[in-house]
Amino acid sequence: MVVYSFYIFDRHTECIYAKSWLPDSSRPVSGSQPITNGSSKPIRRDDNDNTAKLIFGTVFSLRNMVRRLGGDDDAFISYRTAQYKLHYYETPSNTRFVMLTDIGTMSMRNVLHQIYINLWVEYVVKNPLSPVEHKGGEGVKNELFELGLDQFVRGLM
Repeated sequence: MVVYSFYIFDRHTECIYAKSWLPDSSRPVSGSQPITNGSSKPIRRDDNDNTAKLIFGTVFSLRNMVRRLGGDDDAFISYRTAQYKLHYYETPSNTRFVMLTDIGTMSMRNVLHQIYINLWVEYVVKNPLSPVEHKGGEGVKNELFELGLDQFVRGLM
């Protein structure tokens, strides 16, 4: 199993956390650092922001389509293309967790739930210094969360 990237969106549809793990590299690349696309040319921060917006738009549209066609009891969990599989988990507070993996990966819904319960709630929500609202896409800057997430995801690979 290969995890390509992970995103967290707040209830205001802002991407507040993004992290990429490059399949050809052994070190993770955070959303605040330059990201390479396998070549020597780094991807600009604007490109990363646009990617997050495209991912959220896709998730939002598919989630609404599933609810209209299947009713309120149906939930959007994942979709797969020829290149990747997108996994989706939404919390009761409308925080959305999105993970992109290789196409052979089974459902990561339980993994996303574990990230929410064991990492997000413990290190970000319960942290009195962490802002409740991330205005303007300020983002999450919590070293314990980042280290825990990196260790957790690397343990899955």
